[in-house]
Amino acid sequence: MRLHQCADESLEKTNGRVQRSKMEGMKYLIAVLSVVGIVVSCLALHVHYMDPGAVPPCAVTEKFDCGAVNHGKYAVFPPFSLDEYDDNGQLHPNKLHIPVAIIGIAGYSLIGIFALWGRLRMVLELARIGFFCAAFLSYLEAYVIHKWCIYCLESQCTIAAILVASVIAELMRRRRRAASMVTVLAEHVD
Repeated sequence: MRLHQCADESLEKTNGRVQRSKMEGMKYLIAVLSVVGIVVSCLALHVHYMDPGAVPPCAVTEKFDCGAVNHGKYAVFPPFSLDEYDDNGQLHPNKLHIPVAIIGIAGYSLIGIFALWGRLRMVLELARIGFFCAAFLSYLEAYVIHKWCIYCLESQCTIAAILVASVIAELMRRRRRAASMVTVLAEHVD
């Protein structure tokens, strides 16, 4: 009887170590994906600050033109309004507008920091917010601007991957917590 109990305890410890190592792997996967998101957002920010007359490196077809997307009114938050343009069509902003790419850099940075801290529940919430923001920007590209930004699509894929990884990490955490509760309850029953 005692040998069987020792074997069960050893197996539980091994399973716990494997689960912790998987959680560590998910933590670092999310951190690496957030670095990818930061790089892509920096590339989009570079295009945003380029001369609008210059051809950006991502203008590949008439439908895929990140220059048109990153110089448009939706490339900043809040978007430019009509009263900020003069009679000649020149832009004269009268309030603070933050480039969307800077918001992306900040968001990916927060996701990476929280992932490295092991705060995967917060990562999940940030990834959900980021995913829905990216989905809204994709909607604008598809139905309002009628042009696509390659960097924006890469960012959408990156935040989607982070969201999937954070959901999997949360499910793994819940499974591990449930298994530890079963162990604790089993000790009290015996």
